[in-house]
Amino acid sequence: MRPIITLITDYGTVDGYVGELKGALLSSAPDAELVDVTHDIPPQDLERARLTVARVWRRFPAGSIHLVVVDPGVGSARAALAVASDGRFLVGADNGVLSPALLVPGARVVALTVPVGVSATFHGRDVFAPAAAALARGEPLESLGVEARFPVIRRTPEPIRRADGAVEGEVIVIDHFGNAVTNLISLRGGTIEVGSTMVPVRRTYAEANLGQPVAVVGSTGFIEIAVREGHAADVLQLSRGTRVVLHTS
Repeated sequence: MRPIITLITDYGTVDGYVGELKGALLSSAPDAELVDVTHDIPPQDLERARLTVARVWRRFPAGSIHLVVVDPGVGSARAALAVASDGRFLVGADNGVLSPALLVPGARVVALTVPVGVSATFHGRDVFAPAAAALARGEPLESLGVEARFPVIRRTPEPIRRADGAVEGEVIVIDHFGNAVTNLISLRGGTIEVGSTMVPVRRTYAEANLGQPVAVVGSTGFIEIAVREGHAADVLQLSRGTRVVLHTS
């Protein structure tokens, strides 16, 4: 089986950065299969990158290598990491984007050796890609650097249960459709309080009338606030951090 290297970046596809990244990978690991997960992470958006990693990294076969390049601290003293976790590998900056894999018991982490003379502004090409290619060639993780004992961990905020039984949470990301993904979980339906609007929790988007707000349990298990065939973030003025409250009675 050809080694799989997936790519998650904030590079976009206009400037050729993705092409350079792929060129570096294929020059060092010509047998690798490169999979574009996304290059549309908003620039420097570490939280969006972390949540994207959380969605996809275990969906790929064991042995896959996930290259994550969302790195506002490029060239600084922040470490560059390679991680082995649950039979897969991840490579990226030590800024929390690799947290979903770092939180798995038994994860192994090394700080990559950064070669002298590489670009201070393009570690994706000059540091991360060579490490990912080495893993694709079967080189052991520990050969890439030294143990990183305290990598940066980012976590999704925990919702808070109030004295009245309601659960207070927040929007953690707005997706491409304008749906607001929250940190709330519901097994019993209920309603979501968003400002002065009460949004019913339903099983599918289609259970709302056209243009009406609806909340569903999305594929990640979190409650998402949507507008039937509309853009919930615009209609309800939602953004990351917006307070939401789940009422189940």
